[in-house]
Amino acid sequence: MKKTVINGVNYYSHSNGGGLVAETADVSKTAYIGPNARVYSHARVFSHARVYGHARVFGDARVYGHAKVYGYARVFGCAKVYGHAKVYGYAEVFSNVRVYGHARVFGDAEIAGDARVYGHARVSGDTEVAGDARVYDNAKVYGDAEVSGYARVYDNARVYSHAIVIGHARVFSHAEVSGDAEVISYARVYDNAKVSGDAEVFGNNKGTGKAIVTGNT
Repeated sequence: MKKTVINGVNYYSHSNGGGLVAETADVSKTAYIGPNARVYSHARVFSHARVYGHARVFGDARVYGHAKVYGYARVFGCAKVYGHAKVYGYAEVFSNVRVYGHARVFGDAEIAGDARVYGHARVSGDTEVAGDARVYDNAKVYGDAEVSGYARVYDNARVYSHAIVIGHARVFSHAEVSGDAEVISYARVYDNAKVSGDAEVFGNNKGTGKAIVTGNT
């Protein structure tokens, strides 16, 4: 088998797709590694997972099930992408993150720490989801938003623009947080509530019903 040496490490072309796999990595025959993709360090790609485009999977990362990593996406550290999840665009998934179910992470999104993105959730744009945050169900986080700490965004909630949801905050139901708004501490925003502008919802406060909370924009 022909080998390619990169930075002192031997790589071989995977039998299913032709992408480069380092001899230190573990890729099953059933997985697909596209011709311009690369798997290295101690990463593992198995089952029917697909890594293609210019994607990279490295570190101790795991990609498996029917998951797809493509475009210029990076999955590394101890991250796991599995189920029918997709990571693509220029997204980065790393640290101890889990992306699974039918979740999608794309654009320039960054998922770090012990965060989880699952269900049918969508995380995109320049968003950061970090810490022990969870984004799940049909929730969407996009734009330049941040969800971190122990925050939860779920159901059909939307967090976007430059909004921040941190601490133990919860945004759920059909609620929306946008603009430069912040939902922090133990605050709850739910039902059809909308928080926007530079508004702050914090402490044990709640935005519920059809409430519209705005700040100075």
